Amino acid sequence: MNEPRTVRLSVLDLSVLNDGQSSADALQTTAALAQRADQLGYTRFWVAEHHNMPSVACTAPTVLMAHLAALTSTIRVGSGGVMLPNHAPLVVAEQFALLEALHPGRIDVGIGRAPGTDQRTAMALRRTDVLDVDDFPRDFLDMMGLLGDPRLPSGLWQHFQATPAATTYPAVFLLGSSGYSAQLAGQLGLPFAFAHHFDTGGTLQAVELYRQHFRPSVALSEPHLIITANVLAADTREEADWHAAPGRLTALGRRTGRFIRLPAPHDAAVHPDLPEANRLPTSRVVGDISTVVGELRGLAERTGADEMMVTSVAYDLSARVHSLELLAQHWENRHQDTGRSGPAATA
Repeated sequence: MNEPRTVRLSVLDLSVLNDGQSSADALQTTAALAQRADQLGYTRFWVAEHHNMPSVACTAPTVLMAHLAALTSTIRVGSGGVMLPNHAPLVVAEQFALLEALHPGRIDVGIGRAPGTDQRTAMALRRTDVLDVDDFPRDFLDMMGLLGDPRLPSGLWQHFQATPAATTYPAVFLLGSSGYSAQLAGQLGLPFAFAHHFDTGGTLQAVELYRQHFRPSVALSEPHLIITANVLAADTREEADWHAAPGRLTALGRRTGRFIRLPAPHDAAVHPDLPEANRLPTSRVVGDISTVVGELRGLAERTGADEMMVTSVAYDLSARVHSLELLAQHWENRHQDTGRSGPAATA
C-alpha cells in the first residue's frame, strides 16, 4: 500500500474585528493565534493587506509580521499578501530583507496584484488616479531581483540594494484567484497560493494552468501549490454551525457591499439575514473534525495541493484556537510530517 502524500498545514489570518472590538483587540487575537499555530507545528502563518475597511485591522503586513515573528519560535511568518501595485518594489524588498535579517529562514514574501481596497483608497495609496496593473510583472521581477533572484538582464538590483549584506533570502510566493496569476507563477517557476477561500470559483482551472505553465527555476524545481480554505472545526456539527454563523453573515455583507464586523453568535442566531446567508453557495468547510478532515482531504486530492492554508472566521478566539487544535491533532499522523520545510528560498 502506498504511503499517504504529505500535505502540510498552514494558517492565514485577516485580523477581522468583532463587533465592539478595537483594532488592538483584533491584532492581539492574531498574535494569540500565531503563537498557538507555532506550538501546534503549523508550517506558516500569513497575514494580509487591506485598507480603509471597518472590519479589518491589518493595513501593514510587514509591521505585523515583525511582531508575530518575535512572538513565535519556528513557524514561518509571511504576507498573504502584500499588494505590490500599492508600493514601490524597492520599498517592499527593503522591508522583507530587513525581516529576513531579523528572523533568518522564517520569512515568506506573498505578493498579490489586487488593490486590497476600493478605488479611491487605491489612488491615495499610489498617489495617482492611474490604476493600471500592466506594470505588475516588471515590478514583481524588480522586487525578486532585489531579494536575490534576478531573472532579467537588467533591473533595479543593478543600482540599488535591499540590504547591504544579505546572508539569507526570504521565499517568494505569487498569490492569486485567477488564471493570470496561475500562469505567471508557473512561468516564473515560483510557488503559487490560490485563494480558494474567496469563494469565486475557478480553483481547478487555475491549478491546471499553473502546472501546465510551470518551468523549473533557481527558486523551485517542481510546482509547489498552496490552497487556502475557510475552515472551522468543532466537536460537533451543531457547535461548528453556531460559531460559523457570524462569518456567514459577514460574507453576505461583503457580497452586498456592507463590510460589517463579526456579530456575536447569539446575535447572529437571531439575525434576520441568517437564513439568506446560510443559503449562499460556498466552499467553506464547517463541521465536526471528521467531516472537516474528509472535506479538506478531498480538496487536497482534487487539486494536488502541497499545503492547505486554513483561515478560520469565528467571534470567539477559543473557537478558532480549538479548530486549529483539532485539525492539527487529526491531520498530523497521516497527512503532515513534523518538518516545516517548504519551497527553498532564493539564493
